[in-house]
Amino acid sequence: MNTPLKVTKIGNSAGVILPKEVLAKLRVGLGDQLYLTEGPDGVRLTAHDPDFAEDMELAEEIMREDRNILRALAK
Repeated sequence: MNTPLKVTKIGNSAGVILPKEVLAKLRVGLGDQLYLTEGPDGVRLTAHDPDFAEDMELAEEIMREDRNILRALAK
């Protein structure tokens, strides 16, 4: 998808208006948060928090490694 976006003035800031097709593809609506991350090929706009995803991967690894300890603590 190659959609040009126009930067517009919003109050004292600048912003872009996302077409409804882009919002549908991101599965977001009014009031939802989007995350802008920088990569080697430019910037990326996502609906999920990349920091949270990294934290969850680490938590899942710890839970796999320490499964028996966590099971004993749950009793």
